[in-house]
Amino acid sequence: MKQDMTKVKLHTFSGWIDPPTDLQPAVSGEVICDVAVIGGGVGGMGTTMRLAERGQDVALIEAEFLGYGASSRNGGHISGAPGGDLRMLKLFYPKQMKGMVILADHAAEYLQGKIRDLDIECEYVPNGLAMVAISPIQMLRVKTCAKILRKAGGRGQVGTAEELGLPRAFVGGMKEGVGGMLNPGKLCRGLRAAVIASSARVYEQSKVTDVKRRADGKVVITTPGGTVIANKVVLSTNAYSGEWDITPERLSIPAYLIEAETEPIDPERIEALGWTSRTGTISQHQIMEHFRVTERGTIVIGVRRIQRGTSYPLPKDKAPEPGLVKELEDAFHTRFPSLSDIKVAQAWGGWIAITSSWISLAGKLADNVWYSCCCNGHGLAQAPYIGSLIADNIIDGTMHDDLAGIWKAEPKFPPFMMMSKAGLRTVWALDRFNDLFNGHKRRARRAAAQIS
Repeated sequence: MKQDMTKVKLHTFSGWIDPPTDLQPAVSGEVICDVAVIGGGVGGMGTTMRLAERGQDVALIEAEFLGYGASSRNGGHISGAPGGDLRMLKLFYPKQMKGMVILADHAAEYLQGKIRDLDIECEYVPNGLAMVAISPIQMLRVKTCAKILRKAGGRGQVGTAEELGLPRAFVGGMKEGVGGMLNPGKLCRGLRAAVIASSARVYEQSKVTDVKRRADGKVVITTPGGTVIANKVVLSTNAYSGEWDITPERLSIPAYLIEAETEPIDPERIEALGWTSRTGTISQHQIMEHFRVTERGTIVIGVRRIQRGTSYPLPKDKAPEPGLVKELEDAFHTRFPSLSDIKVAQAWGGWIAITSSWISLAGKLADNVWYSCCCNGHGLAQAPYIGSLIADNIIDGTMHDDLAGIWKAEPKFPPFMMMSKAGLRTVWALDRFNDLFNGHKRRARRAAAQIS
């Protein structure tokens, strides 16, 4: 059924939650603190909470409001496995593979613990996340990735769609052994409340325009309303990490991803898909498709395309392009023909950071500026977990094994491969070309016929 895209609500923030109404004051005049954390996403909030828990004099500085960026705009998955293609990660980083897998597992456990301990109502369902295959060839990739994951100490169960309670349109997949689905907007709102209630000083509406180290070693952070002078600084700015000269060159590139959400669907129609587990799914395309059922009876769809940011500052309040939303809707209808009458109701997008190595990174500049980049599309749990470990490193110098596994002794990073606009277009085209021959449409139609 053809949809009028002008009736789709295109958000400049998120479709998961509205912005908070209790914005904290901006930096005014001169603020002096021991530790300043720049960036109020889940990574910055995780860092700040840990510093405050341990009695540190900490200030958190955010350009908009805590949780404004990709932290509130993603698909709402807690993943227990590293992001990216596990086969490629094993090929290029064989010595780091075990550490990356254990880190991802521990990060999922960490965030689950925070949700429990802070009593955050974010619709969390611990039903895992599944790498799914739309064709037998993709299933071979799933089995290879599962073998790599298990050998490195990770958890995952391989099975057919029926065995794992996944939609019949999929051949099968691997369900991760930890993690699940949640509302990321509500998660951020809960973390934000915990940070504001802590001893930390929180400054929202305070865009950092410059970060410089003085001759005496102190770091001066400039905002429109004033300056923050700190002995130590944590850069937890994710996609916005390239706005100042102090940021390591080629640390990451910004990429804009979108999510779309359908109108409410009759639960019986979702059940008829064979989706008894309600486990979120991630396809084995080079640029993933993901589908998940929400607690409000809708299905959220992403990502399928990546748009690269080319310069700073990044466009603020960027709404999804209708053509990209239409492509997500078409992918949804292709995968689930029995729901072809269901329309997309809203869509939103956000900037994430992708490292040149496609692995999480952390390190230190000189002796008092820490940085991390723990996203690559799977950072919802890793970013706050690594932030908490950086906080411990700041306080007492300890280096947890999970932090040591991604620590860079020198902030030098390789060039980006296939991340130009032309490169991303080529990767997308390769996915679509392979889809012409893998039989996924026939399989989806057969699954829909079983329902009717």
